Amino acid sequence: MIKGISASKGYAIGQAAIKSNEDIIITETKINDVAAEKNKLSVAIELTRKQLNIISQKAEKEVGKDNSSIFESHMMFLDDPEFTGMAEASIENNMINAEKALQDVVNEYMGIFAAMDDEYMRERGADVRDVGDRIQSNLAGKSYGKMDEIGENTIVVARDLTPSDTAQLDKSKVIAFLTDIGGRTSHTAIMARTLEIPAVVGMKDITARVKNGDNVIADGCEGIVILNPDKKTLDEYKQKKYEFEKERELLKKLVNIKTRTKDGKRIEVVGNIGKPEDVNKVLENGGDGVGLFRTEFLYMDRDSIPTEEEQFQAYKYVTQKMGDRPVVIRTLDIGGDKKLSYLPMAEEMNPFLGLRAIRLCLGRIDIFKPQLRALLRASAYGNLKIMFPMISSLDEFLESKRILKECMQELKSEGKAFNEKLETGIMVEIPAAAVCADELAKHVDFFSIGTNDLIQYTIAADRMNEKVAYLYNPMHPAVLKLIKMTIQAAHAEGKWCGMCGEMAGDENAVPTLLEYGLDEFSMSASSILNTKKLIINN
Repeated sequence: MIKGISASKGYAIGQAAIKSNEDIIITETKINDVAAEKNKLSVAIELTRKQLNIISQKAEKEVGKDNSSIFESHMMFLDDPEFTGMAEASIENNMINAEKALQDVVNEYMGIFAAMDDEYMRERGADVRDVGDRIQSNLAGKSYGKMDEIGENTIVVARDLTPSDTAQLDKSKVIAFLTDIGGRTSHTAIMARTLEIPAVVGMKDITARVKNGDNVIADGCEGIVILNPDKKTLDEYKQKKYEFEKERELLKKLVNIKTRTKDGKRIEVVGNIGKPEDVNKVLENGGDGVGLFRTEFLYMDRDSIPTEEEQFQAYKYVTQKMGDRPVVIRTLDIGGDKKLSYLPMAEEMNPFLGLRAIRLCLGRIDIFKPQLRALLRASAYGNLKIMFPMISSLDEFLESKRILKECMQELKSEGKAFNEKLETGIMVEIPAAAVCADELAKHVDFFSIGTNDLIQYTIAADRMNEKVAYLYNPMHPAVLKLIKMTIQAAHAEGKWCGMCGEMAGDENAVPTLLEYGLDEFSMSASSILNTKKLIINN
């Protein structure tokens, strides 16, 4: 039995097929002809673009446009003058070969992503590596991302699976993914959940411990793998697989059900999204709305700040898709170690406690106001609500509201429509906000508890530091007290309180959160139906 991280639930019983890319050894070589070397890089980039276009079209047919959109961001790297320009500049300035210049740029980009505190954004470093490796393969004239013909009931085993890897697999034959590296937000995990097949990631050395053709059990529920099981174990897992699939079919019946507890209280179960197209998965899984739209993703993978019009179209799309369902949109949460290439910021000793989110926006009105104007304009098309992140004091919220009112006056004078009564609230993710929730509740329309940071700040334990990760406990008494205080403070003022951190979809936490009176649970789309079931049974 080999332990890993459960990335996509379910059980699979099949044969292992190990995926490996051709190794490319990159060494630095001094060159004489800069123009020829830059042309070699340009030819490899153009070939990569053509390959990605073909893969994207294939992926769109198999998993839909929304789930193939990852390749759009891949091609944006190829079109990014900073990404390609840095490599060309390195060739010219250092008189080195294209392979080494490209490797240096990819490593720099991956380092930037790796330093981010958001788990999803850290995992996007794999996308940069995927693009870089494909270009390197084209520079070397080698194939990239292909597997030999696979048979039925194949469990793919790899060090990691890139977007282009999974796009080229025969989905009718692949029943599970196992990888050495990765986490719950890695591309492998996201794709596995999209395809509704089990995945166990972060297994460290599964590629070294399994052989092609081995009989394998992949337990995506517990995050374990069993190699060449005996008959008793095989029979046990066949039964588990049958029961899991039966349960999944039953869950689909909850898609159109309004979620109520046994005592009749209506509970909103909504989804977290990062891109406009993510809203479709929320709807497919019976989500009652959007509880968190992370708008920072609109600012990523580009070389300039998105315009008011670009943002308006994105917010309008989501709001219209949701109809009269609520759409809570968080204002820009960037800064500290979550950087934008086109927004220079000073280095900080502790970026988790530094200039980020609302603190940055209040200091950069030129960035903040276009977003607020776009949000207001989109509010005319549905039930949009604005949420301010990283609020630690009432003054910050009141100043944010003052700027919002300025934007309202501007739009009025321009004759542009917006919902004058839209709700505004805050993300309670700093202990100070939870402790002062009784005062804040008098001024906000709602709270949404961001447990990922709230837990981290309360226990003073970096959730991404493996040496202290054992301290990161959602059910810690101090964390529960802050959550309870926040919910009670909201209700005392007749306001609603939601939760948009990972804890909202935690099976162990749901009963306690219901007991405290939480009104809204927001989570990844794939967790919505199971959470609905848990609430209905409580």
